[in-house]
Amino acid sequence: MKLVDYATKCGVSYLTAYRWWKAGHLKGFQMPTGTIIIEELEDKIPLGNEAWIYCRVSSHDKKDDLARQADRVSEFCRANGWTVVKVVKEIASGMNDNRPKLIRLLESDASRIVVEHKDRLTRFGFNYIETLIRQQGRELIVVHRDLEEEGDLLKDLVAIITSFCCRLYGLRRGRNKAREIRETVLCDEPSKSA
Repeated sequence: MKLVDYATKCGVSYLTAYRWWKAGHLKGFQMPTGTIIIEELEDKIPLGNEAWIYCRVSSHDKKDDLARQADRVSEFCRANGWTVVKVVKEIASGMNDNRPKLIRLLESDASRIVVEHKDRLTRFGFNYIETLIRQQGRELIVVHRDLEEEGDLLKDLVAIITSFCCRLYGLRRGRNKAREIRETVLCDEPSKSA
């Protein structure tokens, strides 16, 4: 297929497709007339120009923000010449480490994951995730690395304290319940023997 046809098929400009070919991302050859022929081994756009977007909000009342977040990040990707393969939207706490959509995205073959802010990916352990993604030869792009919403940080702090209090009270409740059961069993034993 001619390079111009390949560019049209992928939805990019001829110049972008030419740069991909020059960089070695596309397999093909140049004819003596100058025409570049691309070998169609795959119907995929080169991995170097694909982007997977991850957007997250913490509650359902912010669902409108989720759509706007996806639009802003998509625009950022287009401005960088990246083709958006998939937009993953999730409503969950940033402290929740069991978000199914994020886990599927991290397990996928996504070569470039783009998020608007670090805290959209996770509240804690961002550097660990970024390091692991980099070690896999993939890329994690944060559009606004330095911005964090103060209100969200305050909510996270309250959530952390609430979580630890629940654990503490849960442990205390468990001990009290065990003591009640033990006392009930001990009280019932003499009456059974009589």
